[in-house]
Amino acid sequence: MDHPGQERGPMFAFAALALVLLGGPWATALDNGLALTPTMGWLHWERFTCNVDCIEDPENCISEGLFMQMADIMVSEGWKDAGYEYVCIDDCWLASKRNKNGSLQADPKRFPSGIRHLADYVHSRGLKLGIYQDVGTLTCAGYPGSFGYYDIDAQTFADWGVDLLKFDGCNFKDVESLVEGYKSMSSALNKTGRSILYSCEWPLYLRPFQEPNYTEIRQYCNHWRNYGDIFDSWNSVKTILAWTASKQESLVPAAGPGGWNDPDMLVIGNFGLSWDQQVTQMALWAIMAAPLFMSNDLRHISPQSKNLLQNKDVIAINQDPLGKQGYQLRKDKDFEVWERPLSNLAWAVAVLNQKEIGGPQNYAFSTSALGHGLGCSPACYITQILPVKEDLGLYTWISQLKVRVNPTGTVLLKLQTYQQQEYSSHTSPDDLVSSNSTYDYYDYYNNATSDDIISVTVLDTL
Repeated sequence: MDHPGQERGPMFAFAALALVLLGGPWATALDNGLALTPTMGWLHWERFTCNVDCIEDPENCISEGLFMQMADIMVSEGWKDAGYEYVCIDDCWLASKRNKNGSLQADPKRFPSGIRHLADYVHSRGLKLGIYQDVGTLTCAGYPGSFGYYDIDAQTFADWGVDLLKFDGCNFKDVESLVEGYKSMSSALNKTGRSILYSCEWPLYLRPFQEPNYTEIRQYCNHWRNYGDIFDSWNSVKTILAWTASKQESLVPAAGPGGWNDPDMLVIGNFGLSWDQQVTQMALWAIMAAPLFMSNDLRHISPQSKNLLQNKDVIAINQDPLGKQGYQLRKDKDFEVWERPLSNLAWAVAVLNQKEIGGPQNYAFSTSALGHGLGCSPACYITQILPVKEDLGLYTWISQLKVRVNPTGTVLLKLQTYQQQEYSSHTSPDDLVSSNSTYDYYDYYNNATSDDIISVTVLDTL
């Protein structure tokens, strides 16, 4: 909004360009008041898959006992306090047939008390329950799908007290039925009157036929999968990152409060990732403003992985209220630099070393390249968040920043911009912009000095 009677300063044109690069105002989101920040929780699929053998493997089969145990641990071991609030059932919870009334029913042997009882149990722990279904005639594992039953199934979930629906996309008839099915379930959930977060896989299944319309998808879904399932491997994680970077021009503007791109589950604490690779996944999922759904065994997780997943500083970046998704800023041989705008003129920056041979390597870059020239203008205080927290000190827009990154590892940084009028060589972190500051980007652009303009000009030579 323009300020009446106020002339636009010399930075206005650049400001408008920067807002375009950062995605600008969000498109209309699904109006259910949910997922205003990326959703956090636990989901069974990657770790426990479709294990339905409760005779041979009672501890790990998909049963009500597994989800009750996870709910208990999420409370007792600090996961709930860290922000993880959803306990989510994926595929393979269903009985092989609907009941005589056409309603879904849980497998009676593995869920003898029923989903309503499980929801009550999860709610009694202060958590929320998620469940799984499919847009087609069958789920991906071959259980009854929701095609032709969208209203009935939505009401069933509401009656059971479900708080989130993951809606998969297997076994659909054609593109029209896929698209209409996702829209129909969204409407059916809203008609129940219960707040049920809607997690879609619409663009993942649509992309082989046509490019997704994210403006439309965002109007119906709270988050959406774009790429195939994650596996417990570094190759899987790096492939998702590469694909996301290749599509970021369409993905980044689509994300914001109420609707998020979902690169799939966190596999931290399992078997396939080294420590540095676990750091990379946590750091980059925070940069991408991704939903944080752990898929691991919380009963058997190392203290190191637990501390990473519960890292308050990383979670704060992921949950930042500005709600802008980050992006890959540059790829320089084996190094990638990603950045994300945060509230209060702050930025998160991740430096990833993709090299898979040798030892740690240094990477140096100019702070003038960050945040479209505004990330450290005229100065910023930089804190390293991962792999270990460390105050790196005060930098100016002409500084060189050097980080040392392990192979397949990431260094995650937070930059807090100083106000021009507050900046001095003696400024401390306590002098940074507070959350109550009324200073905004409009003021910044219109009160820019020649130094600020020079810092922008430097970008043209990078």
